[in-house]
Amino acid sequence: MKTLLFLVLISACGAEPHPGNSSLEHERIVHIQENGPRLLVVAEQAKIFSHRGGNVTLPCKFYHEHSSAATSSGTHRIRVKWTKLTYDYLKEVDVFVAMGHHRKSYGGYQGRVSLRESSENDASLVITNIRLEDYGRYKCEVIEGLEDDTAVVTLNLEGVVFPYSPRLGRYNLNFHEAQRACAEQDSVMASFDQLYDAWRSGLDWCNAGWLSDGSVQYPITKPREPCGGRNTVPGVRNYGFWDKDKSHYDVFCFTSNFNGRFYYLIHPTKLTYDEAVQACLKDGSQIAKVGQIFAAWKLLGYDRCDAGWLADGSVRYPISRPRKRCSPSEAAVRFVGFPDKKHKLYGVYCFRAYN
Repeated sequence: MKTLLFLVLISACGAEPHPGNSSLEHERIVHIQENGPRLLVVAEQAKIFSHRGGNVTLPCKFYHEHSSAATSSGTHRIRVKWTKLTYDYLKEVDVFVAMGHHRKSYGGYQGRVSLRESSENDASLVITNIRLEDYGRYKCEVIEGLEDDTAVVTLNLEGVVFPYSPRLGRYNLNFHEAQRACAEQDSVMASFDQLYDAWRSGLDWCNAGWLSDGSVQYPITKPREPCGGRNTVPGVRNYGFWDKDKSHYDVFCFTSNFNGRFYYLIHPTKLTYDEAVQACLKDGSQIAKVGQIFAAWKLLGYDRCDAGWLADGSVRYPISRPRKRCSPSEAAVRFVGFPDKKHKLYGVYCFRAYN
């Protein structure tokens, strides 16, 4: 915002002359002008990468154009506001506000965010103990008097996208159920950008699933008849936006690093589901979740050719080194299915969280 130039005309017409100053009988032009330096807000990096449990700094600094000083002129107090943008930019979620010595953080960010303030013009936001839901675009807004400017920084998380459907089978989740399903498996609903990156890394899945923006899509790297047609190009197929309550699909979930130990429990016998749960508890752990087996496979290179129970009642095993009898054609988390929980045919994968 520029400082306004006011032009004031005072005419003698119809006005009584001032006894002490006859010069006011003539027209007079008074200029009120203050062309201060324009405020600029800059993010030194547009994208920042981190992982769950990590700490990160979202860069943001403010300057005054045509001024050698990088700090406030001192006339107005600086107000810094950080918000998180939704996928369509139509809504902003408050994260942190600072003005002078006053500081306030909001929602799940309370106790985890602060300003770096390495210099007087540093408005960078520090986020500690990164959570899966922290992924996304953040806006840094600096306000000084009538001047303001903004910059946007994207926080990306290292992790893995995986398709998920419940025991009931394919296309049984509305949007809200899909959200809960991901949360129950130590993950969140994937964004389009996360699914797109996964597709570029080779994810191919022929079942359509919900994404966090409410759209339904699926990634195809090898076009074929049941998946959009053999003569189509590879890509992320888009079904569009559907009724979040009435429409039912699978879901694409996203998870990242965990703070704990994922392992296959060595046990003298095969286990039913209930026995598997108890065996992990007896070992000081809990039965592992689907998100944890995917994170261990993708981020830690975990490899085990033993099918084991997981918390949702499914049976899977992770293969990072393809070989005969153990996913010979590709590295993957192999899915055996949702067998009868009373079957004593499988081992179990456990997870022990670190405090």
